[in-house]
Amino acid sequence: MLVLKKFGGSSVADLDRIRACADRCLRTAAEGHQVVVVVSAMQGETNRLIALANALVRPEADPAAARGHYVEAAKSCQDYDRELDQLVATGETVSAALLAMAIGDRGGRAVSLCGHQLGMQTDQRHTRARILQIDEARIRSALDEGRIVVCAGFQGVDPDGNITTLGRGGSDTSAVALAAALKADVCEILTDVDGVYTTDPRIVPQARKIDRISYDEMLELASLGAKVLQIRSVAFAKKYGVRVHVRSSLNTTQGTWIVPPESAMESVVVSGVALERGEAKVTVLGALDVPGVIATVFGALGAAGIVVDMIIQNVGHDGRTDITFTVPGTDLTRALDVLAGVTIGGEAMRVETDRNIAKISIVGLGMRTHAEIVGQAFQILAAEGINVQMVSNSEIRLSIVVQERYGELALRALHRGLGLDGDRA
Repeated sequence: MLVLKKFGGSSVADLDRIRACADRCLRTAAEGHQVVVVVSAMQGETNRLIALANALVRPEADPAAARGHYVEAAKSCQDYDRELDQLVATGETVSAALLAMAIGDRGGRAVSLCGHQLGMQTDQRHTRARILQIDEARIRSALDEGRIVVCAGFQGVDPDGNITTLGRGGSDTSAVALAAALKADVCEILTDVDGVYTTDPRIVPQARKIDRISYDEMLELASLGAKVLQIRSVAFAKKYGVRVHVRSSLNTTQGTWIVPPESAMESVVVSGVALERGEAKVTVLGALDVPGVIATVFGALGAAGIVVDMIIQNVGHDGRTDITFTVPGTDLTRALDVLAGVTIGGEAMRVETDRNIAKISIVGLGMRTHAEIVGQAFQILAAEGINVQMVSNSEIRLSIVVQERYGELALRALHRGLGLDGDRA
C-alpha cells in the first residue's frame, strides 16, 4: 500500500511532537507500506510570519491596508503577495526538513521536498493559488529508493518559477492532491482531534464522533466553518475518489472516514448540525420591483468578490420590494460600499444591516427522502421560543438564521431533538 499522511501544525508544534510523527511514519513503513508525508508549518508559525510582514510595512494597518501601503510605498519591489508567499512558505519547509531529520535520527531513510521539488505546479494567483498539475516523478523515484518522502504542504510553483501558496488550510489540499496524483490507498489527515463530530463538542458535550461520512456531507460541513478539513481538499477528494481518514496524531484509534455515498448513509437522516457565527444580514429596503433589480444588486456584489449566501425577496407591494441576504461579517463594510454606488431607476438604495445573527445548519444525506425534518426543526426551535429569521435549503442541508444570542441554544436543542446526542465515552 501507498499511505499518505498529513500532519497539521499542532502535530508538529514542537520537537517532541515531530519525533512522535517520525515514529508513526516509521511504524507504517515497517508494516511494508510506502509512505509519503505532507506537513504544515509548526503551530503559530504562519501567523508569526504574517505579523512580521504587517509590522514591517505598516504596523498600524490591517493586512489588506498593509498590502495597499506596501505597493504604493515600494514601487521598486515586486508585488506584496509574491513576497508574502516567499515568506510564509518557509514555515512548511522548516517542518519538512525537521521531520526528515527526525526520521533519519531514528534509523529511517527520508528526504524532504518543498513545492517546486515535489512537482506541485500552480497558477499565478499568489496567496490563493490553484493546483494545475503534479509531476510526481521525483516522489516516485525516492519511494523506489525505499525512502519516506516528506513534502512541504501549502506551497507550489507557478509557470515563472515563483513560489506560490494555496491559502489557509492549503496543506490539506496539498495532501489530497498528492494522494490523487500518486493513487494512494488512503490519505490520513492527522491532527489534534480524533475525527469529525456531529457538532462542535466544545458547545455540545454530547456530540458523537462520526465513523463514516460522505464527500457531499463533509463539503457542506466544511463550508459551514467546520475546521477539521479545508473545503478545497474535500472537493479534491470527491473529484478523484480519494479515501480520506481524519484521525488523531496523538493515538491510533480509528477516526472518521470520508468516502463516496453508501446505502447505509441514507438511513441516517441527519449527520451533523453546525453553528456559524460571523455573518451579517443586509436588507435593501423598498427597491423598485422591476426586472433586473436582483441582477444589478448581486452582479455588483459578485464583481467585488463578495460571497452572498442566503437570499430572500419579499412579495412586492405598490411597485416596491425588500431584498434580504447574508454576507460574511468581514465583507460587510465592502458590501455597503458597493451598494452605495448602485442605483436602481436613478434611486440610491436604502440599506439596513444586522451583525447579531447566527446560522444553524442541519446536514444529512437522509434528508433527501425525509421532508418532515424541516417541520421538525421548526417545532424544536419554537419550543425553545426561538424565532426564525431566514431559511434556505438544499438537497442535504437546511440552514436557519436566528438572533445570535440564541445560536448556541438552537444548536443544542436541534442536536438533541434530532437524535444526535450520545455518550462520547
